Amino acid sequence: MEMLKKGIALLIIIASIYISFKVLLPSKVSDLSTEKREFSTERALIHLDEISKKPHYVGTNEHRRVRDYIVSELNNLGLKTEIQEGYSMTNWNNLTKSKNILARIKGSERGKALMLLTHYDSNPHSAIGASDAGSGVVTILEGIRAFLASGNQPKNDIIILISDAEELGLNGADLFVKQHKWAKDIGLVLNFEARGSGGPSYMLIETNGGNANLMKAFVAANPQYPVANSLAYSIYKMLPNDTDLTVFRRDGNIDGFNFAFIGDHFDYHTVKDNFERLDRNTLEHQGSYLMPLLNHFSNANLDTIKAQDDYIYFNAPFVKTVIYPFSWILPMLLIALLMFIGLLFYGSKQKVLKTEAIAYGFIVFILALLSSGLITFLVWKSIILLYPEYNEILHGFTYNGYTYIWFFVCITLSICFYLYSKINLKHNVASLLIAPLTIWILFCGIVAFKLQGASFFIIPVYFALVALFVLIRQQKPNIIPLAVLCMPVLFIMTPFIKMFPVGLGLKMLFVSALLVVLIFGFLLPVLGCFKHKKRWSYLFLFFGIMMFCKAHLNSGFTIDTAKPNSLIYSLNADTNQAYWATYDNVLDSWTENFLGKTPEKTTINNPVFSSKYGTALTYSKKAPLKFISQPIIEITNDTLIGDERQLKITITPQRNVQRIDVFSSPKNSFNTFSINGVLVEKTKDSSLVFTERKNNRLFSYFIVDNEPLEMQITIPFNQKNTTFELYESSFDLLTNDQFTVPERDLNMIPKPFVLNDAIVVKKTIVIE
Repeated sequence: MEMLKKGIALLIIIASIYISFKVLLPSKVSDLSTEKREFSTERALIHLDEISKKPHYVGTNEHRRVRDYIVSELNNLGLKTEIQEGYSMTNWNNLTKSKNILARIKGSERGKALMLLTHYDSNPHSAIGASDAGSGVVTILEGIRAFLASGNQPKNDIIILISDAEELGLNGADLFVKQHKWAKDIGLVLNFEARGSGGPSYMLIETNGGNANLMKAFVAANPQYPVANSLAYSIYKMLPNDTDLTVFRRDGNIDGFNFAFIGDHFDYHTVKDNFERLDRNTLEHQGSYLMPLLNHFSNANLDTIKAQDDYIYFNAPFVKTVIYPFSWILPMLLIALLMFIGLLFYGSKQKVLKTEAIAYGFIVFILALLSSGLITFLVWKSIILLYPEYNEILHGFTYNGYTYIWFFVCITLSICFYLYSKINLKHNVASLLIAPLTIWILFCGIVAFKLQGASFFIIPVYFALVALFVLIRQQKPNIIPLAVLCMPVLFIMTPFIKMFPVGLGLKMLFVSALLVVLIFGFLLPVLGCFKHKKRWSYLFLFFGIMMFCKAHLNSGFTIDTAKPNSLIYSLNADTNQAYWATYDNVLDSWTENFLGKTPEKTTINNPVFSSKYGTALTYSKKAPLKFISQPIIEITNDTLIGDERQLKITITPQRNVQRIDVFSSPKNSFNTFSINGVLVEKTKDSSLVFTERKNNRLFSYFIVDNEPLEMQITIPFNQKNTTFELYESSFDLLTNDQFTVPERDLNMIPKPFVLNDAIVVKKTIVIE
């Protein structure tokens, strides 16, 4: 009977872990037979197949084709569309002409409008953009179709914005918020995004005030598969991962919800972000958010969305989204602390809690935390040394990353079981539970002041306190109820083991290891009663070794797990010298064709172009000179007015160029600077512009409609030899007739986040 109870308890733990992940995503994909007034993933995929055939970054013919297709589909729904067009330059110092797609559904009442938002451009230059953000486009197209099919007129206007140039610097959103008359009408935004090609979609709030009313409304809308927690947004706010919605919140004081999936991060911004690799269940998840929220907020009073108070929130199986005010954080912490102290006295009085056993418990639990975290950190560092090619995946999440998560989870469990096998747990489980409870409560105390979004970590503490009470009261408690008390910590905390390395990169695996130990501590009421812990340790060690072997076998690059690589041809028009160059640390057969098998560290002028990770060139080699048409540079105005010198400089490319990067030494001062009519804002507390530039970079201009770059500048009249370095880039290295660069092997793809497959011409302008 005792063995049966232990078996049932173990099944409860396993089932709880399974359920904690199972409820994060829909398990069934809606097909073409779905009712017309309901969202159908299969119908949405018809659109996705059309808009994700090729890269469609700003300025390309494919970009224009995708825009025309979206406009046509909105028109087919009976909506009148318009294109908002104009130049903008955002905080990233990237300038371009955006062409936003807009439509509006009239509501029956006059109030704030609901906006549905995503973007249609893909990342330059090779990203297909099926997930980022083709998935958002088709979610909105299919969602609006289903909404209109219901025949119900909403109370609020619904504004649809399919923005442009999000990938370049949120330019389309910036253009809309600052220049479109509809911007003042918006009360709430629902934004659909992606940073991978699968996995659950996380809800993240953007607000300048409190989130209380937003969270109440989210719960009232009742999406079926909510994946949301206030910790994720607390972390999100610390990272440089802005979306279009950030512009609405920052510049328009407009609140909103982000819905973004981050699984299979290795596909992000690559040619592998294609129609075939987008997880269908993930797209279904986006639809499961949109429909209930669209129905709710299109009829809600959006004037009442703003709030001063914040809510803690998290999701869990069966209860969906749990919310409670920040004002509860300290009372809940204090109550838990008082309960804990009370149980310590009670357990001591009952002579159940033993000082020696508690001390051993602290030694073992702290040793488990320290050893697991340190071993995971050091082993991952060693893995990076053993497999240097992993560094070529700038995302920080390798193709076999999920296997590495399993590997380190198994190793951590092996460490935990081994350490606890050294202690005689008979009748001492209650004493050993004191250490995990103490650490958890101390941690909750820290986050209550430093990271309040994580304060829901106190919830599992309450259930562990109940388990401690049961262990004190009963010499031989029923293990099955104790397993049930372990369910909350598994429901709430287990998904974080995967979320941290997936969302932040495998460098965060040590955090996952620490979480495993913390969860293990709260499972002691059950696992502490298991015999043969050393055998369990060896079993998990065996599984860990198997996972490492699997990761090793899948560490190579294949068609499905292709190696990112890079190559540019750089021509210095000032010195008439040319170079091959790469961003790669580990060369392959394709890049070795141009850089050799023993490449030399780059010695050429190495500007850091705008990119997500600030990646610099690594190797270079002299290349044959090619005749590359150089831009025409005209100084059409040079006038002294008072103590300022006014200049107008026009750069007109003579070839099909996609971008121009402009650099200038910080020694050069600029009183004013206008680029294609866009006035650069002065630096805060300064009378100058561009005073905080890094790596000498001023801005990047992404060309649309072959329009030249026009700079109108004022500088101090006595400033001599004002110098600009122009880098004019085209993405045609593999197709230009002057070069014989072969196609990549099937197990290679262009590296994202860097200037790649480009012919770059450097030209210096000196204003004497």
